[in-house]
Amino acid sequence: MLFEGTIFAITRINLIQMLATAVLVTLLVVGTRRMTVVPGRFQSVVEMGLDFVRVNIAEDILGRKDGKRFLPILTTIFFMVLFMNITGVIPFLNIAGTSVIAVPMLLAIVAYVTFIYAGIKKSPSGFFRNSLMPPGLPWFLYILIIPLEFLSTFIIRPVTLTLRLLMNMVVGHLMLVLFFAATQFFVVDLSGWWTALGAGSLAFGFAFTLFEIFVAFLQAYVFAILTAVYIQLAVAEEH
Repeated sequence: MLFEGTIFAITRINLIQMLATAVLVTLLVVGTRRMTVVPGRFQSVVEMGLDFVRVNIAEDILGRKDGKRFLPILTTIFFMVLFMNITGVIPFLNIAGTSVIAVPMLLAIVAYVTFIYAGIKKSPSGFFRNSLMPPGLPWFLYILIIPLEFLSTFIIRPVTLTLRLLMNMVVGHLMLVLFFAATQFFVVDLSGWWTALGAGSLAFGFAFTLFEIFVAFLQAYVFAILTAVYIQLAVAEEH
């Protein structure tokens, strides 16, 4: 849409990502800039969202001390995923900012670096050894365990974080396109008694739109809580 043919080319989905980011930052800044003891409606909504991440993700998984320590990154991940997911059901936007691999991969890399940093910070000399070599096993089993643990901990985790979010948003977008495109085909192109099928596909489209709103929130929650779980495993006492 802008600067086509250059390394600064901006697509429609890039603009949607920028818009979602700008709206998120604006809401959080305005909602927390002049906080009062007795909050108004808008401040209450912002506080409710922030408290949800703090209580149900950060402190519930990591405890109060580590939860407070990693709360900024978990809050950022949750709200960034949520706002970029929700653009998929907003009219005239109609595609999630997370439905291209760059955003889920970037967030997965952030989560990956964070839990490795947390583990090294907690146990500089023992993090990688304890991650790859669970104690108490016969020595010959480590020949099999070490590569499996390496794949599970350091390869599969970021890959599954990326693909889980990406695939859910892509599939949701395709399903909405299918339902509403079918509605247009039955009602406009065929008309007649085919309109009844168009009404059915339209109803399914609206129902799936509601489901996509739920999925947008659920995927933000899953991404943030898995990040918290990985951090918790990295800072556990055995590490």
